[in-house]
Amino acid sequence: MRVLVVEDQIRLADSVARVLRREGMAVDVAYDGTVALERAAETDYDVVVLDRDLPGVHGDEVCGELMREPQRTRVLMLTAAGTLADRVLGLTMGADDYLPKPFAYAELVARIRALGRRTQPAVPPTLAHGDLTLDPARRVATRAGQRLPLNPKELAVLEYLLTSRGRVVSAEELLERVWDEAADPFTTTVKATMNRLRAKLGEPPVIETVPRAGYRI
Repeated sequence: MRVLVVEDQIRLADSVARVLRREGMAVDVAYDGTVALERAAETDYDVVVLDRDLPGVHGDEVCGELMREPQRTRVLMLTAAGTLADRVLGLTMGADDYLPKPFAYAELVARIRALGRRTQPAVPPTLAHGDLTLDPARRVATRAGQRLPLNPKELAVLEYLLTSRGRVVSAEELLERVWDEAADPFTTTVKATMNRLRAKLGEPPVIETVPRAGYRI
């Protein structure tokens, strides 16, 4: 899942980004509304976590601009104002969900995952291929009943390949959907992660390399 966090409180924005990355999400950060709109114009985000009171371009305006885009991005609006009137106004602006500050990170993650599911074709709660299973909500993968010691990025790659249902996924697409703005597109990041993932998945091989095209399960 590709997420944009828009929050002018730098420490909070960075903290949210760290939590979401630990959950296997690819996260970009913008500290004002102007940069948020620039990022949204360059990247198709599944979910935008949007603070309402932003410098530059106000969060309400950012939300309005996102709603006009043909590629529908889900918006979770954050604000320190948690009255019923504020929540209603945020939703009428086009936001898909509304979370008042302060919030629990566990609830934020759950709401983002729920919104992310709306942007993608429906998938079963547990993904499986042969004796390989992945529970996206619990972030647990097993093979032949044994839990696999996968890190968040390996889990994210495996999840993306499984949800692609046999479609060939290029390294560029993986870099776009699983990594974030910190990734260098000219490195061997995808290849190195894929090699580690294959080693942890064991035999017989699950991931196929399609020459000059990408990978598939």
